[in-house]
Amino acid sequence: MNTPRISYAHLVTTVNPRHVASLLQFFEHGAKPEREDGYGVEIEHLPVRNGTDAAVNYYEPNGIETLLNRLRPYYDAEEEYWENGRLVGLGRAGISISLEPGGQVECSIGVLRRPEELLTTYGLFRRQIDPILDELGFRLVNYGYQPTTGYADVPVNPKSRYDAMTEYLGRVGKFGPCMMRCSASTQVSIDFQNERDAIEKLRIGTAVGPILAWFFRNTPYFEGQTNPYPLLRQLMWDALDPQRTGLIPGLYDPRFSWEDYAVDVLSTPLMFADLTHTPEAQGLPDAQKHRVAFRDNAGEIYPDRELNPYEINHVLSTHFNDVRLKNFIELRHWDSLPIDRAERLTEIVGSLFYDDANRQRLESYFDGINEFDVIAAKTGLQAHGAQSTPYGQPLEFWQEFLGLEGLLADDPGDPKHPDVFQA
Repeated sequence: MNTPRISYAHLVTTVNPRHVASLLQFFEHGAKPEREDGYGVEIEHLPVRNGTDAAVNYYEPNGIETLLNRLRPYYDAEEEYWENGRLVGLGRAGISISLEPGGQVECSIGVLRRPEELLTTYGLFRRQIDPILDELGFRLVNYGYQPTTGYADVPVNPKSRYDAMTEYLGRVGKFGPCMMRCSASTQVSIDFQNERDAIEKLRIGTAVGPILAWFFRNTPYFEGQTNPYPLLRQLMWDALDPQRTGLIPGLYDPRFSWEDYAVDVLSTPLMFADLTHTPEAQGLPDAQKHRVAFRDNAGEIYPDRELNPYEINHVLSTHFNDVRLKNFIELRHWDSLPIDRAERLTEIVGSLFYDDANRQRLESYFDGINEFDVIAAKTGLQAHGAQSTPYGQPLEFWQEFLGLEGLLADDPGDPKHPDVFQA
C-alpha cells in the first residue's frame, strides 16, 4: 500500500525546484536561532466621514489621497511609495502606513520587544494624524467592516494589483470584493527559531486563532446592516478562495515541512502576476507586468532561476492562510481593534508563544490534533457562537486555559458611538 500524500492539493501542477529552494532559503534567513521574541503589529482602520459614517475613499475631495499628502512631512521621503503617479504609502523607522484596497489605512508597527511598546509608537501616529483628520472631516474607525457603506460603493485605490485582485476575487468564491473594500483587521507577527519551531507555532496558532477571534470579535455591521455572522472575518476568508485561504494543506501531518509549504504556495495560481521587478520582463508593456493570473502559478510566470526577494514576497503575499509563514509568522484571525485591545491581544499572543510553560501546555494539549478538528472548531464557533465547544470544551474553559482576562471588551471601536459592539 502506498503511503498517503501529505496533501492532495494541486495534484496536476509542477513547481520549479529553484523556486522551492528560494523559498526555503528565505524561511531559513528569517529564523532567529538566538531567541529575540519580537512582535510586529498591523492595525487596519476604516475611514468614515463625520456625520454620515459613510466610507471615505481615495479619490474624493478631502479623502485618503489628501490625507497621505498631508502626512508626508512626518515621514521619510525615501520611504514614500507611489504607484501610477499617486501616493499610496509612507514610512519611517518603526512604522509604515499603507492602504488596503478600499482605502483602509493600515498602520504597521515593529519590531517590538515588549507589547506595551505598541502604545508609544501608535500614540505618536495618532497625535500626528488626528488633527489632519479633523480638518478633513473624517475619522478612523476600528471595526471589522464598514458601518454604513457596502462594497459596491467603495472604489479600489490606485494600486494595479488591486484591479487584478478585483477581477480575480470577483469571479471566484464568495465575499471577495466585500473583504477587499470594506473589511479591516488586526494582525500580530511573531518570530521563529528554526523549522520545527515555526511549524509548531503555525499549528498552535491555527488551532487557537478562532477561539481568540471569538473573544476579540469586533464587527457590529455588514453591508450596512447588523452583522448576522458570529465571526464574519473568518467566514469571508474561508469562502474567498479555498486554494489560498484557511488551513495550510497538510499542516498537521507529522511529515509536514517548509518544503511542503513552499510547494503548496508555488503550485497555486498566482491570482495576479507581478513582473515589475523581474529583469527579464522589463521590455514588456506595463499591462503585462501586472495582470490577472487565473491559471498560471509561479513556475509558469517567473524565469527558471532563483527568485529574487521581491518575487518571493509577491508569491507569499498571494496566500492568505489563517496563519501565514513568511520570514516571520503572521497570525491573521482578528478584526480591527482599538489600540488598547490590540495591545492586550499582543500580550496574550506573547504569553502563549513566548512563555515556555504556556507553550508546552499548548503543545501537550493539541498533541495529535488534525485538520478536521480545527475545521470542526471553526465551524462550531460560526454555527453556535457562545454555546460552541471548540475541541470539546466550552468557551469558559478556553478563557481560563488561554489566560483571556482583561480583554477590554467595553472599549468601543468608534468613540463616536460608544455603545456599539458586536452582539
